[in-house]
Amino acid sequence: MISDERLPPAGRRAAQHLWWQRGVLYQVYPRSFMDADGDGVGDLRGIIARLDHLAWLGVDALWLSPVFRSPMADFGYDVSDYRDIDPLFGTLADFDELLAEAHRRGLKVLLDFVPNHTSDRHPWFLESRASRAGAWRNWYLWRDPAPGGGPPNNWRSVFGGSAWEWDERTGQYYYHAFLKEQPDLNWRNPAVREAMFDVLRFWLDRGVDGFRVDVIYHLVKDELFRDNPRNPDYTPDLSPYRELLAVHNCDQPEVHEIIAGMCRVLDAYPERMMVGEVYLPVERLMAYYGSGGGSSAHMPFNFQLLRLPWDARRIAETVRRYEETLPPGGWPNWVLGNHDKPRIASRVGAAQARVAAMLLLTLRGTPTLYYGDELGMRDVPIPPERVQDPFEKNFPGLGCGRDPVRTPMQWEGGPNAGFTTAAPWLPLAPDHERVNVAVQRGDPRSMLTLHRRLLALRRAEPALSIGACPLVEARGEILRYARQADGRRLLIALNLASEAATFELEPAGLRGRVLLSTHLDREGEAVGRGALLRGDEGVIVALDGK
Repeated sequence: MISDERLPPAGRRAAQHLWWQRGVLYQVYPRSFMDADGDGVGDLRGIIARLDHLAWLGVDALWLSPVFRSPMADFGYDVSDYRDIDPLFGTLADFDELLAEAHRRGLKVLLDFVPNHTSDRHPWFLESRASRAGAWRNWYLWRDPAPGGGPPNNWRSVFGGSAWEWDERTGQYYYHAFLKEQPDLNWRNPAVREAMFDVLRFWLDRGVDGFRVDVIYHLVKDELFRDNPRNPDYTPDLSPYRELLAVHNCDQPEVHEIIAGMCRVLDAYPERMMVGEVYLPVERLMAYYGSGGGSSAHMPFNFQLLRLPWDARRIAETVRRYEETLPPGGWPNWVLGNHDKPRIASRVGAAQARVAAMLLLTLRGTPTLYYGDELGMRDVPIPPERVQDPFEKNFPGLGCGRDPVRTPMQWEGGPNAGFTTAAPWLPLAPDHERVNVAVQRGDPRSMLTLHRRLLALRRAEPALSIGACPLVEARGEILRYARQADGRRLLIALNLASEAATFELEPAGLRGRVLLSTHLDREGEAVGRGALLRGDEGVIVALDGK
């Protein structure tokens, strides 16, 4: 490895940033990535077998959705043992091997930490449920019925119905923000905090590089358990959960003290990181950085691109507002897809998905790439008899189901797309014979090749990985922004329409050359005044003298 002193100035500057600021995260949904034992469900040994793909692609870290012991009421987000691997995925020894093999390839590994709730089969909850007078009772949220009977307040479950479940044996209700099989922990109890901090230490001691923290903004609830107000903007096409404004059951001020505690745990280990799942308006999101940028080990996910209309003006405004709102020291990040939201290729179409890839991998900040998006995988329709997701089962017809974005990774053509030798747990995409890794690796203009080229360019150009972003603007349907570092200036121009258009290099007379086009056919081309962008094309231009 070259020492920092021997690096050119741009390389030294990049080395001063933490790995997660320079790098790209890749989310692996373990059930759907690769099945090694032939049961139709992905597992850890399957991930090990495909690590070379991630290293070849050029990402820096893989985030694993939950692999802890679980009854799988919500596919691992209902944890019954935080210190063990569910047999469906393998063993602790398998995990240790995955960690070692990833590190051998230069890949970091993040675990999905689920601290808001446990499974109702977790020993802590079994003890809590056993008696009102037991030592574990205060580990969860128990309340008496309302004065007139019924649930203690009007809080709703994200997955439908009341968030309160009656326990006949002890004559109280317990709170669950999600399924009734997922009782919420009482994070106001210091014993809960220390137990969960010890879970973090357990995995950090094994060598994990950080955590994605599930619904981190839900951890603390209103101490008075007041009713939530009604949402004046609610319409019947929305989930019933949104009929109320979640004012009292999440995003409480005390949560930031808990996050600071988590960060202190991570700070005791070199260069570990934590990213929190926070679905809040951007002004509230910024509070999750903490004062003065918070700990260097933490950033909240920025999900704005998941919900924006695909419109150049709206995206430019959003990027500018986000950058302007960041606290001092806050590091930006961007997400185009995850295990809960529709895939980008289904939202904007195959042609614009290429433009979206360039957007994600060239904006300032840390990008997270969802598995299969590097191929242009689309949402897969799930027949009613194949639905797995409890969200869809509880709200049929509202389109809440997450199964369509969790279908098996498409490795090759033929039976089961190279994912498994058995029947896969979810249906394969009908296009898997042509949209797969094997086909696209051999195609110099494929979506996969585009992602690899973008990732390689990002790594080679500090302006793209850690540089400033002094310009963001929209002109018509062209989104333009600049990235610069150490005297190197790049212009990214993205055509969000299917019709050709021109863009100007400014000031007048400035010229440049194309480093990369989403069409993968213009490298080295000189551009100047009135540069052409074809329909559905994005380009990265190195400006002359810069």
